[in-house]
Amino acid sequence: MNIEDVARLAAVGRSTVSNVMNRPHIVAPATRKRVLDAMENLGFVPNESARVLAGGPGRFVGVVVHDASNPFFGEIIRTVEDAALNLRYIVSTTNTGADPVRESTAVELLIQQRASGVLITPSALPADALGRLRRIGTKVVVLDAPGESGICSVAMDDTAGGRLAGQHFLDYGYRSFAFVGTPARTTQHAARLAGFRAALEESPLGRRLDVQVIEVPHEDIVSGRQAAERLQHRDSPVAVLCGNDLIAMGLSFALQERGTVVPQDVAICGYDDIDMVRYLSVPLTTVRQPVHDMARTALELLVEEMRVHEHEHQAVLFAPELVVRASTARQ
Repeated sequence: MNIEDVARLAAVGRSTVSNVMNRPHIVAPATRKRVLDAMENLGFVPNESARVLAGGPGRFVGVVVHDASNPFFGEIIRTVEDAALNLRYIVSTTNTGADPVRESTAVELLIQQRASGVLITPSALPADALGRLRRIGTKVVVLDAPGESGICSVAMDDTAGGRLAGQHFLDYGYRSFAFVGTPARTTQHAARLAGFRAALEESPLGRRLDVQVIEVPHEDIVSGRQAAERLQHRDSPVAVLCGNDLIAMGLSFALQERGTVVPQDVAICGYDDIDMVRYLSVPLTTVRQPVHDMARTALELLVEEMRVHEHEHQAVLFAPELVVRASTARQ
């Protein structure tokens, strides 16, 4: 059974069958249905491996994320997989632990596997790794971080997100501040901290408002729990912005176990707005990222770049939204 058999049964040319498999959007719906029906009737399954080895376009997209166990990145993966499946693309996901070495290794493996396109959420990925993808013709979209020139990117304005949290704390009368995250290793947390500091420095109290920065090893609950031991909050109350919701959850759990009252003693703001934070014993204030919109937009840009020769690169920046809950709302 081969492509000629399908073409004969569907009464179309071989090129039309090829277009249905590779570029279905350019085939008229009625013709596309006739070809797909012929494939089903004949039991024809396109040989993707043979197509890629022959140098033809594959239907394989790589997704490289920090940590799929984090619900935020899990939602990115699920959204991309759902949308990609509808477009008849296969998705392969790699976790990097926000480690630039693992990110570079993941990129090399995707090059070897001849991925048609790559969605990547980089921490501090070397520019030469992205450049190598582009040089061999693999399409790339950077997700959850601003991209460099010549690459599409989809991100949230993390500096603005940090500002929102800082202004919220100021409006509630907090005058002692801390940041818990990985700003030395990830560009996202660095931008959130920069915006946080900017909001404080631009307030009437200005530079008298210092920020204790607690660098943690990972973006997870365990690291948040460990940070509780280093948080200085003798001048209670102290307001803490965390680099993500998991860190904020860990910090909140550990502080409450030690008898610290949230938010009367320590106010906590997270980042991402993953589903579970609204159900905590002290629901978490957080900066919401529109994760589904971001993921869908990134895949749309990637597919367009894979399909359209004269693709125009875009840098899409989403606006943050502060969601206020009990973890910062002083009585």
